[in-house]
Amino acid sequence: MSKTMPPEYYRMLEEIQAIDFVIVELNLYLDTHPNDFEAIKQFNDFTEKSMKLKIQFEKKFGPLMNFGKSFSNYPFNWMDTPWPWQV
Repeated sequence: MSKTMPPEYYRMLEEIQAIDFVIVELNLYLDTHPNDFEAIKQFNDFTEKSMKLKIQFEKKFGPLMNFGKSFSNYPFNWMDTPWPWQV
């Protein structure tokens, strides 16, 4: 059974997705421009921001990833839906 999530859930999830898109693009750029210091700084800054935002999201709404990549609250909350990949 799916429950209704607050607007903040969707806002934070969208922000995580946008930041992770930037990280993927910077990673691809850095594959061909490995000495671009500014791009490396941006990559690291966005990676840190993504990690922090994911921690905040998981504390409020539960796990983002399965198979041991995210912690669970008590009681085990993998049964809670919608899962991030279902939105």
